[in-house]
Amino acid sequence: MPEIIILACVALFVGLRLYAVLGRRTGHEQSIVKPADVQPSSLVVRPAAEPVVERKAEAVGAASAMIDPHALDGVRSLVSADPHFDVAGFLEGARSAYRMVLEAFWRGDEEELRRLVDDEVYDAFRESIEARREAGETVENRLVAIERAQIHSAGMAGQMAVVAVRFDADIAAVTRDAEGNVVAGSLTDAVQTHDLWTFSRNVRIDDPNWTLIETDEAA
Repeated sequence: MPEIIILACVALFVGLRLYAVLGRRTGHEQSIVKPADVQPSSLVVRPAAEPVVERKAEAVGAASAMIDPHALDGVRSLVSADPHFDVAGFLEGARSAYRMVLEAFWRGDEEELRRLVDDEVYDAFRESIEARREAGETVENRLVAIERAQIHSAGMAGQMAVVAVRFDADIAAVTRDAEGNVVAGSLTDAVQTHDLWTFSRNVRIDDPNWTLIETDEAA
């Protein structure tokens, strides 16, 4: 069982501080609308009931391909503090979080967002969605594939485990005006994106949830 899954059984998200719209242009003038610069917040990433427990050294060594070499020492310190941490399970849940959050935001599903986030975050999402509506624009973005999800950095900050995941993904996007005309993008021409999402968890308490605390563009 993976250590973390997103809403596999329980739809519980709180405090995801995603705001604004990020537009990117390429030679094809394709615009990708994504949440930008998320500051510390709290998207719940819920683990399965029985996480896989492995010996510390073996767990890190076996998962080294999923960890940036510069993050290995940090992962070891995290596993020392939380022997139940499973790299593969964590990354599987992180992939699910990446897809779910982007897709809900893109389609402007306020009902879904209300169910997934707290009031403050819902208001931020709603403002962005309303801005698109006022401009008479809609987006038709599609996450084609997550090519890679790799732990970029990890470590302990006191009793808090902090893990940043780099996502390399292909996203196809179209922006339409009020008349339905395409003003940017193409659903047949995906654009590569590179993002960093950071998760945190208090390893000294029984609550097994991981929290999304920040998102940013990767270098």
